[in-house]
Amino acid sequence: MTAPSRIRNFSIIAHIDHGKSTLADRLLERTGAISERDMREQVLDEMDLERERGITIKANAVRIDYEAASGDAYQLNLIDTPGHVDFSYEVSRSLEACEGALLVVDASQGVEAQTLANAYLAIEEGLEIIPVVNKIDLPAADPDRAAEELAAVLGGSADEVILVSAKTGSGIDELLEAIVDRLPPPGGSPDAPLRALVFDSFYDTYRGVVSSVRIVDGSMSRREGIRFMATSLDVEADELGIRRPALEAVDHLATGEVGYLITGVKEIDLIRVGDTVTHSGTPTDEALPGYLEPKPMVFSGLFPTDGDEFERLREALDKLRLNDSSLVFQAETSRALGFGFRVGFLGLLHMEIVRERLEREYDLDLVATAPSVAYVANLASGEQVAVRSPQDLPDAGSLVSIEEPYVKVMIITPSEYIGTVMDLVQQRRGEMGEMTYLSPERADLHYRIPLAEIVFDFFDQLKTRTRGYASLDYEPDTYQESDLVRVNILLNGIPVDAFSTIVHRDKAYPYGKAMVGRLRELIPRQLFDVPIQAAIGTRIISRETIKAQRKDVTAKCYGGDITRKRKLLERQKEGKRRMKMVGQVEVPQEAFVAALKLET
Repeated sequence: MTAPSRIRNFSIIAHIDHGKSTLADRLLERTGAISERDMREQVLDEMDLERERGITIKANAVRIDYEAASGDAYQLNLIDTPGHVDFSYEVSRSLEACEGALLVVDASQGVEAQTLANAYLAIEEGLEIIPVVNKIDLPAADPDRAAEELAAVLGGSADEVILVSAKTGSGIDELLEAIVDRLPPPGGSPDAPLRALVFDSFYDTYRGVVSSVRIVDGSMSRREGIRFMATSLDVEADELGIRRPALEAVDHLATGEVGYLITGVKEIDLIRVGDTVTHSGTPTDEALPGYLEPKPMVFSGLFPTDGDEFERLREALDKLRLNDSSLVFQAETSRALGFGFRVGFLGLLHMEIVRERLEREYDLDLVATAPSVAYVANLASGEQVAVRSPQDLPDAGSLVSIEEPYVKVMIITPSEYIGTVMDLVQQRRGEMGEMTYLSPERADLHYRIPLAEIVFDFFDQLKTRTRGYASLDYEPDTYQESDLVRVNILLNGIPVDAFSTIVHRDKAYPYGKAMVGRLRELIPRQLFDVPIQAAIGTRIISRETIKAQRKDVTAKCYGGDITRKRKLLERQKEGKRRMKMVGQVEVPQEAFVAALKLET
């Protein structure tokens, strides 16, 4: 058993693509935690999705044994975290289980928006931070500039910054020594009643819920009676273990250690992330603080293409929520798409990843509606109603005003693109805050922008206009009254709820025109004319018509009087009119998918 003074728990935090997972690979390799034969890139990224996209989605904890230069043996518990703003909840949860953090910056990019956001998260948690400049081997690297920027953020000296190359292994030994010397050992009392924090979980088909735990006080042994305090669940610890990075069973987890716990429980709702584990015989009086509930930023409807798959989708979402506690969902019905769920996400990438995981891991075929944000409707009666879907918006007669959520946005960009960024933000109804220069070449811009304006293609536009050099971070702000309207799309005079959306009045016409134009191309021709209309209330703002398929009824007429042909055409016209009255417009599934793509 390792003494708490010889344990170091730390996370690696950074902006996306600054080399966190590669640095974790080198630390594992250098300490012999993984053999050369088993070595591969992004060892801790287990999902195919993570490897394909080159991003970390899930935080992963692994134990490393390290012998310091002094000859002392240390236990290092490393948690690799995601870098994208949509997964910052994963980062905040991981930091709760640590005493220190490695703040990594790309030597060619310098400090970026998410670097600052993660640094503030770690400072708020009171963690010891070791600044690290990575990728010093790149031709475009400027380690001195990056080190100065990083030191300025943390209020320290550039001499404290450690320069490494995770690719070549340069500086890794120095970094390992810094982890041992600079990071504090875990606190907590080995003699106190057991308190362990559940900071992550996933579902195993055979073993049930597998929870990642950090022992804060006391210790836990296999076959001991334990209690989950939030749900008052008393069970037995079937298996305890650690990751090296493969799962390895142990008999005992002591104060300060990080490992996993299996209880054999298969009811997902009984074990929650952020819960405190204690002994059922001698429970603690005080639970650990746990986590703040995440606030979903973007809402989208998820519907199975086959209505019979509804229950499977519910089970899949339940299992995924265990692994991704920021997921929020409730049942929803759509006239066009049938039964499904309104799901809350932390951002567009989060939405994309969740949908892809559902399709891959649970073999579901899904249709997602256009993303929307949560509005607040103020009614004439004085009541306030939350609007998470365009269908929830009350009628104009009872509606006084609509409020929409704003976010505080931080954009870091090279100085030459400041004008371009300002122009983009103004187009998206942004309000300028402050602007500071991190260095003569880079500026930090702060804005307030409606969330609805940034959830679609804002990030893509920002990257395009700044040649990929700008970075973005955002956090929720307050609600503000705006001139918003619901645009309905009508097919043959019938509203299709899947295509409805809430937009600012100035953008209603471009949205309506774009959507009806797209649907005209996507919906196949019927046996009668199909009008496609975009409307605000009863006012039509745009219209296209899909012409009917027509049989050439006059083909059999050879010569003769024109009245004969006219009679046949009139009869056909009447038949089409009657058909239109009773006919249903068939919208293929592909049309829904294509029309609801994010580009508007």
